[in-house]
Amino acid sequence: MNPIRLSTHASGYLEKRGFTLAEVEEVISSAPWLPAEYGVNRLECSKEFLFDREWNNKHYAFKRVRPVFVEEDVEIVVVTIYT
Repeated sequence: MNPIRLSTHASGYLEKRGFTLAEVEEVISSAPWLPAEYGVNRLECSKEFLFDREWNNKHYAFKRVRPVFVEEDVEIVVVTIYT
């Protein structure tokens, strides 16, 4: 698999959306890829992680990480990430 790179937009959401690069890499390397809703060549996948913590004053047992990305010849570029 090609190396994974976060776009400037995606990396700007690391703290705000509460995901890690390791989680994104794990999701892309292990979950099935599907065509994303917007964009011709965009793909997405998702995976749930055990969370069992509070986030924005609400308790969550799990956290779903869903990157949207483009597979290029030499790398996978993550456009955005939803959690």
